[in-house]
Amino acid sequence: MTEALTVDVARLRDEVQTKYRGVATAPNATYHFHIGRVAARRLGYDMSVVDSLPERAVESFAGVGNPFELRALAPSERVVDAGSGAGFDSFVAERQVGPDGHVVGIDMTPEMLVKSTATAEVLRLDNVEFRDGLLEAMPVEDGWADVVISNGVINLCPDKRAVFGEIRRVLRPGGYLQFADIANGRPVPPEALRDIDLWTG
Repeated sequence: MTEALTVDVARLRDEVQTKYRGVATAPNATYHFHIGRVAARRLGYDMSVVDSLPERAVESFAGVGNPFELRALAPSERVVDAGSGAGFDSFVAERQVGPDGHVVGIDMTPEMLVKSTATAEVLRLDNVEFRDGLLEAMPVEDGWADVVISNGVINLCPDKRAVFGEIRRVLRPGGYLQFADIANGRPVPPEALRDIDLWTG
């Protein structure tokens, strides 16, 4: 870790995995946030792309924004989806980079990885893969990516400095970071930083 952390890191990761395990395995349950096609529509995704994907590729989407609004990906680009969940943004990215591009999704929740990998197989996407890992230590080689995308996941990481350090490491010189997240512009009291429910809620 690059700095002293006041949150219980192991407990935080366990709580995040528990919450998103549910989103992966029970997408029709009730959550305090929008998911699936409803979320994609609200966040301004191109619904022609969303509607072209099977339900299993969309139903567990739980992003907070649309990283593709910042810049359309270019054909043949190599993309890292940092915190890929069930793979929705990875599949959208693949539609933009095409068969000559490559997308690597990284996630720490086993149920999300199982679902995303199975969906890539259903879609016969040889250029999309999903890897088990933490954003603080991404399983991607130095300078591999043209673009790193992320959607609502950096906020859930206990060591954001380490995450941004890893993003810089995996990006080629001149590469792009396109992410959506929730931010607070005011200092957070130490007691709030220790409150796991505030991190995950």
